[in-house]
Order: sequence, then structure tokens, then C-alpha cells
Amino acid sequence: MIVLKKNILLLFLVLYLCKINGIESSSPPIVLWHGMGDSCCFSFSLGALKKLIEATLPNVYVYSIRIGNNVVEDVEHGYFGNINEQISEVCERLSKDEHLKNGYNAIGFSQGAQFLRAVIQRCPNPPILNFISLGGQHQGVFGFPNCELLGTTLCNRVTHVIKYAAYSNFVQRKLIQATYWHDPYQEQEYKSKSIFMADINNEIQINETYKDNLQKLNAMVLVKFANDTIVRPRETEWFGFYKSGQEMEIQNLEESDLYREDRLGLKTLHASGKIHFLSVPGNHLQFDESWFINDIIKTYLM
Repeated sequence: MIVLKKNILLLFLVLYLCKINGIESSSPPIVLWHGMGDSCCFSFSLGALKKLIEATLPNVYVYSIRIGNNVVEDVEHGYFGNINEQISEVCERLSKDEHLKNGYNAIGFSQGAQFLRAVIQRCPNPPILNFISLGGQHQGVFGFPNCELLGTTLCNRVTHVIKYAAYSNFVQRKLIQATYWHDPYQEQEYKSKSIFMADINNEIQINETYKDNLQKLNAMVLVKFANDTIVRPRETEWFGFYKSGQEMEIQNLEESDLYREDRLGLKTLHASGKIHFLSVPGNHLQFDESWFINDIIKTYLM
């Protein structure tokens, strides 16, 4: 009984010392970047996930990226603006955040995943420890979301109208989604005129800094949604894409020039066991709370 009381007193003493010394959490801080049509803080999306993370990892610092002065502007900036300027702004903010100075974990949701990957490659300080990509489009997209609901004929027309405008300089600098539009029928056009995706994937020339910075990750976690109807092709969530010149046959990561030539260092990263491929049943960004807690938070964020 005396020993038990001593242990309880010791526990309270440790907790008290932690409090007065400002020790908040044993888990690294976490940065979130939302996807298209979402914001940093909606209570039904990232706001709820932020609370879930904080409840699972008490006192952890979670920063959810917002572009603009409020959530409405944040949603708008997910569609309109210059993505390279947005990434530069985010890099500057993260570098000034004292909570992040020793490193942080990062979770990107849909297009927020490829934007956070650009942060890793372009702005290594403060360093990202583990990078979790939930439905990110790492080889771009070729298809209008839920296009099949429009019918085959109209869907094809919409896709072909987009492709004629996507690579104009004006559209690339004003429409966020155009910067990761990857047309397998116009590979050279994509590589030479995409101001974002072709750059961060080292399509034209190899930026050794991009490769070096990716190698510093402890883990890159790529989550694919097996029944995704929003992202086309869904294999882009694992760095796969259509073979050039058609939109039927898929080329997985290991079959691509990006991997075989190790243009981005993914082959090296994979060989070191740092790339983790996860598949979740369901549509785009549809997952349950228990999966997120057990397979993401407790596995990669603690």
C-alpha cells in the first residue's frame, strides 16, 4: 500500500514537472493540407479530423493550412490562383512556426497531398518526418470527377474541351487543377507546359535537390481508395498512370520511367523500405475513424 502511494505521488510529480516545463506532447507536431472544395477547418471534414488526432494524441500541435483570410477564401484558393505562389507562402509560414522547428509529420488530403510533397522537395526546413498522402494525385489526373454520371458522350466531350485549354499559360497560372492535368495523348505538351506537376516529378530535367530532400523522409505513406470515382486514374494515388498515347492500360510505378530512371529518387526510397502502399475500400477520401486511428495515427504519427 505504501509503495502504491509512493508510485502515485511520483506519477503526479512527473506530470507536474512536465506541465511547468512546457512539455506538451511526446508526438511530433502535425501539418494538414486539405483537398479541392474543402477548407482547413470545416467541422464535417478537416476540423473533425483535427479533433480526432488531438483526442488520440493529447496535447499534440496540429496546424491545418489555410490560404486566405477565412474559410471561404480558403475554398476559393483550392480552385483559383497560382499554386507555386501558394506553396511558397506555405513554406514561409511553416519555417516561422516555432512549434515545427524540430520537424513534423504531414498529411495531405487529395490535391493537398501533392502540394505537401512539393513542400518536402522545395522547402526542407523544417523537415517533414513522415508524409501521409490520402488519395493524392502524384502522376496527375486525366478525367473530370464523376464524369461517367454525365454519360459517355458528354463525358468525352468535357474531357476533350479541357485538354485544349489546360496547357495555356493563362490557365496554368489561374486554375489550380490545370497544373496537375496530365494528358497521356499530349505527353510532350504536358511536360513542357505544366508549371507544377511536371516540375515536381522531374519530367523535363532532374532537380537533384528534389531527390535529396525526398530521401530525408522516414516514411512516405501512399493511400489509394480502391473504389475511387473522383480521381482518374485512381492508380495515380500510388504513382501509377496511363501508358502514353491511350487511356485504358495502366502503368504502375515500377514500370514507369520516373521509377526505372529514378528521376525523383522513388526507386531508392522504395528499396530502403520507406514507401508504404495502403489500399482502402470505398470512394475518394471515404474511410472510417477506427482505420484512421489504427493505421495512420498510431502507426505513423505517434
